[in-house]
Amino acid sequence: MSSKLPGNQKNAVLNNFITQAGILAAAGFISRIIGLLYTSPLSAIIGDLGLGYYSSAYNYYTIILLVSSYSIPSAISKVMAGKLALGEYKNAHRLFIGALLYVLVIGAAASVFLFFGAGLFVEEAAIPVLRTFAPTVFIYGILGVLRGYFQAHKNMVPTSVSQIFEQIANALVSVGAAYFLISFTTGHSLFGMEPLNAISAGTGFTISRAVRGAIGSALGTGTGVVIALLFMFIAYMRVRPGFKRDIASDRHENVDSAGTIIKLITLIVTPFILSTAINNLSSAVNNKLFTSLYPYMRSLDMVEVTSHWGIFAGKSMKISNIPIAFASAMASAMIPQIAQLIAAKNTEEAKAKIGLAVKATMLISIPCAVGLFVLAGPVTLLLYPNTLPNIALASRSLMALSVSVIFFALSTLNSSILQGLGKVNTPIINAGLALVIQTALGVGLLYFTDLDVFSIAVTSTVYSAIIALLNQLAVRRHIGYKQEMLKTFVLPFAASLIMGAASYGVYRLVLSFTGSMRLSVIPAVIAAVPVYFIALFLVRAVTEEELKAFPKGASIIRIARKLKLMK
Repeated sequence: MSSKLPGNQKNAVLNNFITQAGILAAAGFISRIIGLLYTSPLSAIIGDLGLGYYSSAYNYYTIILLVSSYSIPSAISKVMAGKLALGEYKNAHRLFIGALLYVLVIGAAASVFLFFGAGLFVEEAAIPVLRTFAPTVFIYGILGVLRGYFQAHKNMVPTSVSQIFEQIANALVSVGAAYFLISFTTGHSLFGMEPLNAISAGTGFTISRAVRGAIGSALGTGTGVVIALLFMFIAYMRVRPGFKRDIASDRHENVDSAGTIIKLITLIVTPFILSTAINNLSSAVNNKLFTSLYPYMRSLDMVEVTSHWGIFAGKSMKISNIPIAFASAMASAMIPQIAQLIAAKNTEEAKAKIGLAVKATMLISIPCAVGLFVLAGPVTLLLYPNTLPNIALASRSLMALSVSVIFFALSTLNSSILQGLGKVNTPIINAGLALVIQTALGVGLLYFTDLDVFSIAVTSTVYSAIIALLNQLAVRRHIGYKQEMLKTFVLPFAASLIMGAASYGVYRLVLSFTGSMRLSVIPAVIAAVPVYFIALFLVRAVTEEELKAFPKGASIIRIARKLKLMK
């Protein structure tokens, strides 16, 4: 088979790839915006302490979910994509059934373990919160298999829509359940109660109210997964006749046995699980260091420490995670397509796709990082008005985490590239090394400095930088891909600096008239978009050929030409 495609066909492949990633990215962005919007009223109801209990439980729920089910979509899509590329529809479908059986068994075991072993992970007050998450692990496994099935068929729409439905249900139930659990169990209406953060810390009432609110939020997470599963099941039933026709047309005589399928799923899923788990173990380790080791080392009040963790994990980190949604979407779209290109020995096309993916990710991640850095305080207040008493802590944390946006986006993408190349163990080793360094640094900063939770923001940034560098070097080593630096990193950063200066200037100008940080940041954010767009062309960061590979690229080119930004 030829290692090259004709020019028009190559552009079509790249365009479809970016389009599918764009669909997932848009859904991820919308989902995270919804997440931010509902976290603000939720924070007002359950307070920083409630966010602390929820975030602590959520970290360990995530780890168990990763080990049991979370990696299923990426793993299954990678294996099935290879089968579909060869027209082995029967084997692809048998993989689908095998994956369902796998998650039913593993998911059930993980749910039971999480429920009865909650006390092994979190402090006593957060145990009922973690137990509330337990059933969601089982349900998510089934959802993950269905998403992986559609992704293998290069159809990201069902996954994207289900993500939005999941987050809407999560938002509504989280806020509603938190409100009613607190109101009914305390016998008070929240509208007549003093804000949780204003109540004297350390009282039994404060802790009880925070825990009940956190349980309500955990119920929202589970409800969202159930709604997403129902949507994916309906989507699957609608396209099932077409899948059955493909299976009927399959004339391959080599049908994989049940044993072969189980072995294949285990061999493929296990490295994905280890890689994703170690990558996400960073948050759990940081959680343990700050909420368990830190108060012990410094003889600090547990309620205050948990509240600070709520500010960091429930607010600053939640904001910084929004831009990374694009990298995650790009990664999900990339795994099956890279696997197909490598299987077909189309190395040059694989390199082209990698280059375009990295460029697209940086064009989004770098300006977001700069914007969050220069507007950290007002952005936090805009989304979480009740953070004003702790705005210095929250804004400093977000400023440190804003730098990690670029590194996490790059490391997430390169990790998926390595998995698509079949080098599934490399990201695991890199993440493990970065985790060791991060943990040592975290212990040192917490013990020898007074940086408080800002120490964790620093260690998270260092962790992301190390793993991004190691993964980037590994991609170069395994496929011979040499990263273009000037137009991928330097010029977008220059355009982002122009944008950052302009948006901060707008913010200060409006602030001088309004005196309100929350009102002033809105026009600053709005102004940042056209300024960055113009700056990209002024510094020549993008070419016409690159724009043609993006969704609506032709429209972007027409606008640029009307504005005399392109010839």
